[in-house]
Amino acid sequence: MQEVKKIPWLVTVVIFTFLLVFTAFSSRKNLLHGEKNMVQKQEAIQRFGFYLEPVNKQAGIDFRHLPPELDPKLKHIEPQIASMGASVSVVDFDQDGWDDLFFTSSRQGTQDALYRNLHNGKFENVTNQVGLENLNDSATGVSMGAVWGDYDNDGYPDLLIYKWGRPELFHNDHGKRFVNVTDSSGLPQWVNANCAIWFDFNNDGLLDLFIGGYYSEKLNLFHTSTTKVMPESFRYANNGGRKYLLENMGNGKFKDVTEQYGLNSTRWVLGAGAADLNGDGYPDLFIADDYNVNELYINDHGKKFIEVGRQSGIGNIPKSGMCVTFGDIQNTGKIGIYNTTITEKGVLVQSNNYWQPTDESSANRYPQFVNLAQLAGIDDAGWSYGAQFGDLNNDGYQDLYVANGFISAQKGTSYWYDYAKVTSGNKAIIEDARNWPAMNGKSQSGYEHDKVWLNNGDGTFKDISYQIMPDMTYDGRAVAMADLWNRGVLDVIVANQNNIPLILKNDLQLHHHWIEFDLRGTISNADAAGAEVLVEWSGKKQIQVLTDGCGFSSQNSHRLHFGLGDSTQVDRVIIKWPSGKITTLVHPQIDMLHVVREPK
Repeated sequence: MQEVKKIPWLVTVVIFTFLLVFTAFSSRKNLLHGEKNMVQKQEAIQRFGFYLEPVNKQAGIDFRHLPPELDPKLKHIEPQIASMGASVSVVDFDQDGWDDLFFTSSRQGTQDALYRNLHNGKFENVTNQVGLENLNDSATGVSMGAVWGDYDNDGYPDLLIYKWGRPELFHNDHGKRFVNVTDSSGLPQWVNANCAIWFDFNNDGLLDLFIGGYYSEKLNLFHTSTTKVMPESFRYANNGGRKYLLENMGNGKFKDVTEQYGLNSTRWVLGAGAADLNGDGYPDLFIADDYNVNELYINDHGKKFIEVGRQSGIGNIPKSGMCVTFGDIQNTGKIGIYNTTITEKGVLVQSNNYWQPTDESSANRYPQFVNLAQLAGIDDAGWSYGAQFGDLNNDGYQDLYVANGFISAQKGTSYWYDYAKVTSGNKAIIEDARNWPAMNGKSQSGYEHDKVWLNNGDGTFKDISYQIMPDMTYDGRAVAMADLWNRGVLDVIVANQNNIPLILKNDLQLHHHWIEFDLRGTISNADAAGAEVLVEWSGKKQIQVLTDGCGFSSQNSHRLHFGLGDSTQVDRVIIKWPSGKITTLVHPQIDMLHVVREPK
């Protein structure tokens, strides 16, 4: 009997010993990981002068994105279909001079999240306090992204949430609460959208909306009667969602003028960006299309849009267009366009694009572009999604951050072989989800590391991805940049699919100078969306355009940030407002934010 009584005691000792060993091993592993990151940070600062450090916990941001749950008929490839929805937008929603953050989740019953900047390095989730809760359900749809724009020019940015479902518009009540005004707005009833931007296409001083459909608006992916929901082709698919150009009528209502203005294609839109690309004073529209060629719509003085993708050189080769962002990588004072795609070595090489305007543009009816991505060394970023330019080390040249990775599931597996079976089929095979092999937990271009490219200052970039931040392989989607702590330094925020976001605080140790601008329109729209800022210093010049949404499902800070390197003086700043007015600043003070109002 005594032997029997010893057994429970021995078991307890064994379990206790195991727990001690496991805890010690885990602690040692975490300690080693922390030591590795510390060594990496020290080396990065020594070599590059800065380091991107994840500070989610310190900042108080505990958000996590979850993907939507689809109709059971689509479950076998649900990770493939429901592979988007993680987004981030930067906004100062209460106009206190500190940038806040908004993230979307996409699963029914989950919450989007608005984080207020508390000015002390931390953020507070105020979603419920301001009336932005309970936005994801099968009846009205689930969030895919958000863009902020002051559509009524009252000085406070309003919020559009685009969905696989009904887009929702919230009026900002002086930074205190948000009022859902969707019912009276004139917005469409259902759009399976993965893209939206605010821009003033007719320069009437009121922000208009562009919403790009991905899946056809005829489909309800949560309750579908058909499995024919996929693209009809992997090169020239035209069975995607329609586009929506919604004109702001000035009374809280928007009018659908899409057909009237010539935006009639039904390609699979993933990204859009608006900028004046031909110098006539009106914002043009670059659209990144999945499964097709990209589209460039030149704005004919606010009267109509003319598609000139093929004539301009950007719409000749079908690729998987993912995002649109603008940069000036060579400091030429000309707006270039970066457009991400898909590359999987040995399987599919599409290569990202950087469209640089040519000198012949002024001599042609439409702007001309040449692709410099390969020469610059920024063409291969894996399965790329969002991207943004920003001067991360304040040396006077724009660097580049690209989020990537498609589906990180079971390691050591790949869905690419199964994928190839479908891509080689005809229209009837490709468009019907029933013909797609079940994913069964397989990965596809998963576990990729985001790309960080440092501008060398000569038109080329250096890949410092594995040196400048910890080794993290989330499935990245949206990227935004902002000076979150008002230090004169750009930080990076990345929204990851089915995971936590990354709040990457830029620990910049270089004593480079900088200047920032916060533009306020008076005759133009209050956001000054579409304004161009050209900064000239020490024989250099760089142009940036103010956008209300660009990249992939993202929106940068409203402020424009320019690094100046060792220069102690800015010679001149030229601000071109959407109204056509020009503001010139001579020798503005550096190392500070300038709030500039448009002259009336």
